[in-house]
Amino acid sequence: MKRKVLTMPQSAEKVLDHAPLFREPEYRQMLAEKKANFECPHPDQVVADQNDFTKTWEYREKNLGRKALVVNPAKACQPLGAVFAAAGFEQTMSFVHGSQGCVAYYRSHLSRHFKEPSSAVSSSMTEDAAVFGGLKNMVDGLANTYKLYDPKMIAVSTTCMAEVIGDDLHSFIENAKNEGSVPHDFAVPFAHTPAFVGSHVDGYDGMIKGILENFWKGNERKEVAQAINIIPGFDGFCVGNNRELKRLLDMMGVSYIFIQDASDQFDTPSDGTYRMYDGGTKIEDVKTALNAEATLSLQHYSTRKTLEYCKEVGQATASFHYPLGVQATDEFLMKVSEITGKEIPPALGLERGRLVDAMADSQAWLHGKKYAIYGDPDFVYAVARFVLETGGEPTHCLATNGTSAWEAEMKALLASSPFGKASQVWAGKDLWALRSLLFTEPVDLMIGNSYGKYLERDTGTPLIRLSFPIFDRHHHHRFPLMGYQGGLRVVTTILDKIFDKLDRETSEPGVTDYSYDLTR
Repeated sequence: MKRKVLTMPQSAEKVLDHAPLFREPEYRQMLAEKKANFECPHPDQVVADQNDFTKTWEYREKNLGRKALVVNPAKACQPLGAVFAAAGFEQTMSFVHGSQGCVAYYRSHLSRHFKEPSSAVSSSMTEDAAVFGGLKNMVDGLANTYKLYDPKMIAVSTTCMAEVIGDDLHSFIENAKNEGSVPHDFAVPFAHTPAFVGSHVDGYDGMIKGILENFWKGNERKEVAQAINIIPGFDGFCVGNNRELKRLLDMMGVSYIFIQDASDQFDTPSDGTYRMYDGGTKIEDVKTALNAEATLSLQHYSTRKTLEYCKEVGQATASFHYPLGVQATDEFLMKVSEITGKEIPPALGLERGRLVDAMADSQAWLHGKKYAIYGDPDFVYAVARFVLETGGEPTHCLATNGTSAWEAEMKALLASSPFGKASQVWAGKDLWALRSLLFTEPVDLMIGNSYGKYLERDTGTPLIRLSFPIFDRHHHHRFPLMGYQGGLRVVTTILDKIFDKLDRETSEPGVTDYSYDLTR
């Protein structure tokens, strides 16, 4: 009996990407047989009925009532934030005390978003370390990191394994220095970042505080009037945003130190030279930052502990919720002007006017649009505020890592505008909960990260990618969202999505396109 041989649709001369490859007849047949013979599927009608049920209000109430299970949370774990924080300092290697698999996740997450290498090392804890502790791993790991990668600083964070068994980073690092792993005067700041509580914004906060403490603790502060520190917070758009913020501050003639600047680290050029380290806040500048009159954070929920520490050393502090749009940028620039005594130059007034003009030009298309916004607390607050400025309605505002304080701030913001009266705030909810919200109370647009593409596919709600991580689009992070120029980019991005959807819906002349629309 002859066996049927499938002819595969590619060869060495014609290599197909996986997307078209699996659409070929041979693969369709193979996958269908796999499903029928090995997956024990339910009948198609049962699956369809259950899918329809998940779109109902009855299921929504069950879904929103979940407490013991999280499905696709819009957050990551603490060590990821710590690794990102460390990347913003001069010649700094991130050292994750835990297993190799954990650090591989953090590196791949950052690399896939920025399309750049993300360097970090691990103490490579295994079963024996889980029983006896990871001190030996720390001693050997710090020695190898110091010798192999030539860092100026090693920033240590932890994973679940190290935290569950109670490894003490301070004593471990001191023991490693006594063993000669690194010199006694070498900077090894640390942060305990248990992955089973909090989120990446907490890990970011802990690491920034740990680095500042490492260089500031025990040193005398000599205040320099009108000098400020800027902490950007955990920001997947740091490449574009940091450069835009520095441009604004330079235009004002402000004396500032940018603490944790990862813009160059995640945007290295292709010129034949590999840069394991590039840019970042200089170590000497971190030391000098102790003397600043004030420290400003651009993301409140990413820097709560850090700002408390800055207050303790005698600095004035202020925080913002991701200065995006007209009013938020106004407030940031006015606070900088208030502290430094520098006037806001007329050129920035012109930029502001151009953003307002762009919003007015497109008001007919922006007014009344309904949005679902998800992501980190500061990002959701900023986008909702900007949507209100455009006359839009931020119908669903969701932050899995949102606190009760954030929820109260959001409700106050929404109540301040007639466009926010019917909006809802969802602290602690996940993207599976958002799916129910989109089916029962549909919106026009969704704003978040790449994980929303499955909601877009399922609910038909167009997705605008403006938050970390963005895996399935390239180079968005190179352009700013903050400031007046960033606001202009956000307006353009929203309008493009609106017009793209309209084009798809009016693609048949004389049937759906009655006006043969070209000008809008």
